[in-house]
Amino acid sequence: MGRNASGYERELKELLQGDPDAVRRYGTTLDPVDRLALARAGASPFLVVRAAGSFGFDLVALRNEFAFPLEVKASAAETIHFTAASGRAAEQLESHRRAVERVGLIVLYAYRRVGGHRGDRWRLYAAPTRAGGGRLGLLRKRLPVVDRTRQGNAVLRWADGLPLVRFLEHVAALTEPGPAPDGPAP
Repeated sequence: MGRNASGYERELKELLQGDPDAVRRYGTTLDPVDRLALARAGASPFLVVRAAGSFGFDLVALRNEFAFPLEVKASAAETIHFTAASGRAAEQLESHRRAVERVGLIVLYAYRRVGGHRGDRWRLYAAPTRAGGGRLGLLRKRLPVVDRTRQGNAVLRWADGLPLVRFLEHVAALTEPGPAPDGPAP
């Protein structure tokens, strides 16, 4: 089934919101352990708002203690170069980075692998910013940063990203009662 960019935004929005049908459909390509983890994450959903617009964020995901502006990318290629399309994505990355750094958030880049790939087809990355404190800072440390080429150009390497299911598990571990993954709860 072919999708345009807004179709992938919608898919990610539905997954983050814990939509049962979207979780079930997406889970069909996951191994049983990841399918179970995705279903558990669906029990603690985000409120997700589509915010598409020129140089704006594609989605904003909200949940107790977390707010993430998201930029959604999709490609059949192993790598997305931000220098493509006249460098608009590179300008957008810098604009997003400046906007969130002022308020202590992080921008997430969600890369959807399209084509014949099976398994968890979403990978997440953080825009390069100073890591904050608290739970957001702990989560930020687990996210790979948008990489740079030797020439200094931003690039997303799909294989280096954090799978969506692992991201959701980290969020759950940081917000559920009990000891935090890096020590006792505050």
